[in-house]
Order: sequence, then structure tokens, then C-alpha cells
Amino acid sequence: MSKSMARVRRALDEAGITTEIRETDGARTAQEAADAVGCALDQIVKSIIFQGHDSGQCLLFLTAGGNQVDAAKASALAGEPLDRADAAAVRAQTGFAIGGVSPVGHLNPIRAWADPRLMDFAEIWAAAGTPRHVFALKSADLVQLSGAQVAEFKVQTP
Repeated sequence: MSKSMARVRRALDEAGITTEIRETDGARTAQEAADAVGCALDQIVKSIIFQGHDSGQCLLFLTAGGNQVDAAKASALAGEPLDRADAAAVRAQTGFAIGGVSPVGHLNPIRAWADPRLMDFAEIWAAAGTPRHVFALKSADLVQLSGAQVAEFKVQTP
């Protein structure tokens, strides 16, 4: 088990969440993950990391698989302009590589927000620290474990 996945497993165990970490053929995209576990696209939790333009602080936006983060709305929530975090910043903050960022088990605390769409499902799926591993959890557990605030930040579709 990789160090990254072990951190996720430990975070889940410490929270009393019993769930299987499932290996897939690849879950780098939300669609790949949904296909691998047989769920709806929006049941996949995408972990999007931005970096504060002024503060340099990394911020986590947990969004439903079919949604995209609206940069202006995300910036308003963060209280500063945001840039996409590069791979080095993501790894330094979370301990995960892009494509395998879990909502739990980060190396360092991170401010987080969750897409309200994720709350529409009893069960959702998230990355388990690698691009090939996922785990299921309750949407309420996602908010509790990640410390995320539920807030609207997705791109509005016509």
C-alpha cells in the first residue's frame, strides 16, 4: 500500500468509517471513476486545488463529477483571486499527486468547500490517494471528514 493510500486509510479508520478502498484500471477522470465503480458521474468527488494569488495558500474545492468550478465564485469564497495550483504545490500541501487527491488524509490542513450537488446522493466516491484507487462514503461524512463548507461554486449551465 502506498504512503498516500495509507494516510487515507488511516484517516477513514480514525473517523470510524468502514469502507473498502477499491483498485480500478484507472480513475484519473471523473468519468473513468464512475465507469469503474458503476455509479452516476455526479457521485464522483473531484478534488480541485486552487492557490491563493495573494496568500499562496492552497484551497480545496470538492465538486460533483459532472460539474466545473467557477473561478469567480471560488475566489469570492476564498476572499482572494485564485490560480490553479501546480503539481508541486498540490503535493506539498496534500501529499497527493494530481489525479489522486483525496478529500481526506492530507499532509497539512486545508480550507475546503463542497459542492451541494454531492449532498443529493447517499453514497459518493472519492480518490483514495492514487489515480487508481477510490472509496465510497456518505456525503455527510465527506463534509465532516474534510471540514468543508457546503457552498455554491459551480459553473452555471444554461
